[in-house]
Amino acid sequence: MHNKNERYKPKDRKVDLSNMVYGKVPPQAKEMEQAILGAIMVQRDAFDSVAATLKPDCFYVDAHQKVYQAMQRLSAKSQPIDILTVEEELRASGELDQVGGKYYITSLTNSVVSAANIETHSRIVIQKYIQREIIRISGELIADAYEDGADALEMLDRAESELASVTQTLSFSDMVSVEKVLVDTIRHIEQNRATYEQNGGIGITGVPSGFKELDAATRGWQPGDLIIIAARPSVGKTAFTLNLTLNAAKYLADNGGGSVAFWSLEMKNSRLMMRMLAAESQTWLTKMQTGKMTKEDMANLYKNGVQKIARLGIFFDEQPGLTMQKLKAKARKLKRKNKLKIIFIDYLQLMTPEGRTGNREQEISSISRGLKLLAQELEVPIVALSQLSREIEKRTNNKPQLSDLRESGAIEQDADLVMFLYGANEAQIEQAKSDGNVLEIINRKYATIAKQRDGMLVTVELNFNGDFQKFEEATAVASAPYGSSWQPVTKEEKGEDPF
Repeated sequence: MHNKNERYKPKDRKVDLSNMVYGKVPPQAKEMEQAILGAIMVQRDAFDSVAATLKPDCFYVDAHQKVYQAMQRLSAKSQPIDILTVEEELRASGELDQVGGKYYITSLTNSVVSAANIETHSRIVIQKYIQREIIRISGELIADAYEDGADALEMLDRAESELASVTQTLSFSDMVSVEKVLVDTIRHIEQNRATYEQNGGIGITGVPSGFKELDAATRGWQPGDLIIIAARPSVGKTAFTLNLTLNAAKYLADNGGGSVAFWSLEMKNSRLMMRMLAAESQTWLTKMQTGKMTKEDMANLYKNGVQKIARLGIFFDEQPGLTMQKLKAKARKLKRKNKLKIIFIDYLQLMTPEGRTGNREQEISSISRGLKLLAQELEVPIVALSQLSREIEKRTNNKPQLSDLRESGAIEQDADLVMFLYGANEAQIEQAKSDGNVLEIINRKYATIAKQRDGMLVTVELNFNGDFQKFEEATAVASAPYGSSWQPVTKEEKGEDPF
């Protein structure tokens, strides 16, 4: 009779590592790769369906990688992708013969009827790529592990880093609708509550900001414009942009429809939605975060927050590693299917360059130029947040200047409108303490339009309620006719009698 412990004791066995990789064909799906490339050349806009997830390395066949790279270059130049343009692009790069010539390019489309299954085919190709990457990473780790002087902790760190890089460069999910974000956010708020109980004004030609004086100066965010909102950390630029997002979405819902896209590279969707709910329902943000919500609070949240936001066409994307290629593909898809009217990005410096070929200033320059070109292509305004340099904190006057834009002068050049958001500095706060109005000074913010190609340069005074994450307009405190781009808003544009 065997001992009970011995019965379930695993048997020792030696694994022959030489049979794990060598002599086996790497995972691949050549037919799927051909079908994807053929579908892209057969059906217009098919490339956008896979561009955000599929990269050249995902293809096993070297010729297929070169063909897909040619398609990426055509897309980057906003040129159509078909047999003729792909052939010409490959010929220009000297790669046409390397991929099999005109005959092979044409043969890719022979068995393709439509692009109906391109996303399914793409997922299969990506899975094969991931399998190959796992084999590669594992093989390198096995080889290193046999080395006598190998640092085991360093190997673990490298393994985690390389595996994470595989998942970060691939995106299987689509953008998330406002309904799903609301459900997840409300569930989170209700869980917090349960845990706590147990323990105006003028004719608008673009998308309005919701602030009268800003809209008077800009006539709304104009299609094709790149708008930069820059501030130092902790000034409230994310909260301000969420207010702009809500205002734009409400305007669109009441005026013919259209959607708003919000890319967050710094904050999760549920945290953004909490701020939106706080601003819309006038519910303290800290109550939602801690779960300290009464029945009356929840009733108000549903009536004045959830029910109002649920009708709005807002789409969120919180995935890290946002590149121009991914942004273009998803934005184009929203434009076709959901009448995309405006894009918000929080924030520009967190975007990932397509290839690290230069210094940081060159990378940011490439991103800002790409955003401007995308705004023009889609004919929608793009509002991108940006950081300001620390130099501003060394000056007595803390009003930002265009030269304070961080890391790249190209941002100033590409932007159609640059707005600075700032508040009182330490000296002003200390003075307010002695005057007895420190709370008023701390909550006072200023939005200064420092550059605008077509319109006024103004400074608008705002009041910020941090409890509700709500910005409200106080009054226009100054017009600022500095710089060569200053142009006044005419009486006709204000709706006044010009005589």
